[in-house]
Amino acid sequence: MKIAIVGGGIGGFSLALALHQRGLACDVYEAVPELREIGVGITLLPHAMRELAALGVQAELEEAGIENLESVFFNRFGQFIYREPRGRHAGYVMPEIGIHRGKLHRTLYEAALKRLGPRHVHLDHRCVGVRQRDGQGAALLFETAGGVRMPEVHADVVVACDGVNSAVRRQFYPGEKLAFAGINTWRGTTVHKPILTGKSYLRIGSIDTGKMVIYPIVDNVDGKGSQLINWVAEIQREGSAMNDWNRAGAPQDFISIFKDWRFDWLDVPALITGAQQVFEYPMVDRDPVAQWTFGCVTLLGDAAHPMYPRGSNGSAQAIIDARTLAEQLSKSRRDPMPALAAYEDLRLGPTSRIVQTNRTVPPDFINMRVDELSGGKPFPGTIDDLISPGELQRISDEYKKVAGFSLDALKR
Repeated sequence: MKIAIVGGGIGGFSLALALHQRGLACDVYEAVPELREIGVGITLLPHAMRELAALGVQAELEEAGIENLESVFFNRFGQFIYREPRGRHAGYVMPEIGIHRGKLHRTLYEAALKRLGPRHVHLDHRCVGVRQRDGQGAALLFETAGGVRMPEVHADVVVACDGVNSAVRRQFYPGEKLAFAGINTWRGTTVHKPILTGKSYLRIGSIDTGKMVIYPIVDNVDGKGSQLINWVAEIQREGSAMNDWNRAGAPQDFISIFKDWRFDWLDVPALITGAQQVFEYPMVDRDPVAQWTFGCVTLLGDAAHPMYPRGSNGSAQAIIDARTLAEQLSKSRRDPMPALAAYEDLRLGPTSRIVQTNRTVPPDFINMRVDELSGGKPFPGTIDDLISPGELQRISDEYKKVAGFSLDALKR
């Protein structure tokens, strides 16, 4: 069986490693001519780390990132709402790791080069189409970054791992639009002294009036104990134009939202203006679809179920997709069709539920609920006078159940 993976991102390389573990050959085709460590931070939740540990890269990832101790919620006035332990500190076998996305990508890429061999990892191959061949697999059409057409590649199975703007998905859903609800984000990394414990994942505010997600991804970057802090700013505005992935962000475009966010424990405007670089992104996803598999072609990760980047769950679901598909293909080596159907049956429903949950009841629903109860104003006394700790824990636990990383689920 010849398997072609379109896209050398987190999902694509996770699939390649999972297939290799099971004795299945594959080739990865990535659009960029050179893989560089770009982007900002990402959080690897325990269910993602479980999959990555099975792929044999846990040690490298723990060394490159920071293990989260806790998740802490505040309103936009800096008032404490809720705190819970995370990862191993909450009883999970696996840690929760904050890491630079480029470091994660590089680790998977280098593992694929080493295990599959360089001749099975093809850079500068941008997929521009797939043509199925009447029960004889498919022909893949590629171009270089300079627009030069490459020779056709034939494969028995094609797995599209080419992201939210997947060229392969576009063939099967040509009129599909990105779903944008007026939420824009800006992301950056700033060298800063440790915040709270130095291992704290912070959610401050809510999207209606401004929200920040903040966590460390590299320790002691300057030899003086400073960390590289990853931050994400979000705001929802009616009728807002969609941010552009391809354009650098500028603090002046959004810092006015956070100008008064100066707390005893953090100066948010200083964190933003101290960034080495700012990127702007729209908060987009796509509506769940009823089908991922078309003949010998199937979708995986953001090509299958692009979701709001909330709860650190998009990459986790792609990595779980990869293991699930590899398992099914290893059971059906002569005829891949039953494997593709089984993979879709196992993964389409759960990921569709996460897409919908990330839109309506995301992890920061805790902050949204507190804003609702307080009328968007500072609350007198303590949070316990407004909402019980048990109710806040219930909200948090419900998201973990839907996303598949509740403690009970992982123990099972």
